[in-house]
Amino acid sequence: MRKINKNKRFIYLISPNKIKNEGFFYSLDQVLSSKKVSFFQLRLKKESIRNQIYIGKKIKKICKKHKVKLLINDNPKLAKIINADGCHLGQKDMNILKAKKILKNKIIGITCHNSINLAKKAIANGASYLAFGAFYSSNTKKTKYKASLKILSLAKKLTNTPIVAIGGIKDSNYKKLLLNKANFLAISGYIWNNEKLNPKEAITKLI
Repeated sequence: MRKINKNKRFIYLISPNKIKNEGFFYSLDQVLSSKKVSFFQLRLKKESIRNQIYIGKKIKKICKKHKVKLLINDNPKLAKIINADGCHLGQKDMNILKAKKILKNKIIGITCHNSINLAKKAIANGASYLAFGAFYSSNTKKTKYKASLKILSLAKKLTNTPIVAIGGIKDSNYKKLLLNKANFLAISGYIWNNEKLNPKEAITKLI
């Protein structure tokens, strides 16, 4: 039997699309106390920059307390203002080389969908990690691209750059991705929008 990735902090946690009240910060503190999260990505597409800065600085303190790296989605300049640990860039966002000029040696991850060519380009430009997906259907984000498990083995043969799997990941399907050598699993809806479990209970199901 193949061994599961032994990385105890295998979760790459993404924020909900909206942070509605201060209670979120308590929930985040509870979730990060599980010691299963390596990265937290703040992804607030429809929030003002002012609010993103306020929220980001509060989250930064919680992440620091639990030794979790804070990444900002899409916006290297905001990541610099908040003094986050880095950012995540989609294919339509700022070019990674421009982002590096802003963030210097901080973490910059790149969305590669289901494409080895995009992965090769990201590796050549010094991406900190490669994100592939969506592996499963998701309610958090409309999935234009579908990724197969085969992309994980192809990427592993290509590079030692860490790989993040994303898209509809939950307690019933996450182990398959770890068995196929994904280093981190990007999870959002299962934690924040779970109809049966609160965020702390949901993360305890991911062993």
